[in-house]
Amino acid sequence: MSRIGNVFRDHPASVGETYLGHMRSALGFSFAMARAAVCCAIHGLLPFLFQKTGSRAIDDLHRRMVRERSNPRDHVPTSTPARHQTSQSVPRTAA
Repeated sequence: MSRIGNVFRDHPASVGETYLGHMRSALGFSFAMARAAVCCAIHGLLPFLFQKTGSRAIDDLHRRMVRERSNPRDHVPTSTPARHQTSQSVPRTAA
């Protein structure tokens, strides 16, 4: 049971959240992205509608995830599994 419990706690703990807090945050992000996706699809068909909705949603999600997180350097995992690394990853530098 301990191994299974760790699977549910490790990542949320790495970003300074509990399992339930992380679930609430992730669901909030998913609903915001779904709303933005619908608006972008409508904008594709009717370009005069939702002209700034997609970019505002991205800015808002970035602010919520990155800029408003307290002490983000404290929440960086010590190792990143290979499947999550990308060539576009930007290394963190000390401020």
